[in-house]
Amino acid sequence: MSKWNDAEEWKRLCNGEACPICRDGGPHGVIAELRVSRLTTGEDSGIRGYCCLVLRRHAVELHDLPPDEAAALMRDLHDVSAALARVTGAVKLNYEIHGNTIPHLHVHLYPRYPRDPFENAPIDPSRVRGQQAYAPGEFEAFVSDLLDALATALTNNP
Repeated sequence: MSKWNDAEEWKRLCNGEACPICRDGGPHGVIAELRVSRLTTGEDSGIRGYCCLVLRRHAVELHDLPPDEAAALMRDLHDVSAALARVTGAVKLNYEIHGNTIPHLHVHLYPRYPRDPFENAPIDPSRVRGQQAYAPGEFEAFVSDLLDALATALTNNP
């Protein structure tokens, strides 16, 4: 059942009162603070290079943001995607904005690779949940490389 089928719960989620991101003081796995967002990732994502960009403040829809904040979020996404593409060597990045489970504006970034588990199909993270995407020590190296590439992107796009 979708969260919005319970009108009272959906209202509390949308106004931030019951938002788990806001309630917990922010998202888990934050590796960088950007202009208006936080970049998160986790070793247990099951997808090599997966990241999520989460708006710092509570908002549900992109159109809820004033134009300057929306533009800043897109600059954050631009810089993260450039860094992620450089570090992963992905042939494509997929961007997903849903919010139907957690209505707090966030963007999932999924690097795509030849012969990945989702080739010719939509990305379904539940198909790889629990699988290891990284060998021992690789996740830490990925985060370090991503932060270095992101620092370069931010320097070139203040």
